[in-house]
Amino acid sequence: MTIRERLYELRDPDYAAFTAKLVPTIPPERVLGVRFPQLRALARELYGTPEAEDFLTRLPHELQEENHLHALLLERRKDFGQCLAEVERFLPYVDNWAVCDTLRPKAFARHKAELLPHVFRWLDSGETYTVRFGLGMLMANFLDDAFEPRLLDRAAALRSDEYYLNMMIAWYFATALAKQYDAALPVLEQGRLDPWTHNKTIRKACESYRVSEEHKAYLKTLRKENG
Repeated sequence: MTIRERLYELRDPDYAAFTAKLVPTIPPERVLGVRFPQLRALARELYGTPEAEDFLTRLPHELQEENHLHALLLERRKDFGQCLAEVERFLPYVDNWAVCDTLRPKAFARHKAELLPHVFRWLDSGETYTVRFGLGMLMANFLDDAFEPRLLDRAAALRSDEYYLNMMIAWYFATALAKQYDAALPVLEQGRLDPWTHNKTIRKACESYRVSEEHKAYLKTLRKENG
């Protein structure tokens, strides 16, 4: 049985209709409605097999779940260089926020110094989901022990008309406020984000249990009326 046939066996039409509404930028017929625990189990079962290695070479995929599975297989790659090369090959085919956010390679967390120049290149790419992925890598790997204030500057300088990119900028800065409040706060105080992203950042930060009530109260005073 092929990987696609296995995915079709796991499909759930009701769940497909639900998830398709969450990813309105792709045709609903591309969505099978396979649930994530099933996709993760399949990735765990297939990883390292000749079938999986062949699957990773076959781009582009047609189905949303094939792209999710591809991302979950790359997540398990242990060799940084190999993982990076395969991520680079996959990124041009990432065409929606859900697949983009599924792609979280574990190998990257162990090679942050080597990763950072590639993150900068992704941020400069001008491609919506490549930039979103770069921000995701900053958020996942560079807001704790590897944090540098200059990384906030790189993110704050981004400008886009793309909803799914501006949402990611807001998510990144809301997380930065939770983890590096003193460093991130001036970005809002100085009005360095566009009004919509500025207000969305504050909203997401105020929804976070990791931001103190005192900080939330102050952040609310920074809201912009035209955002």
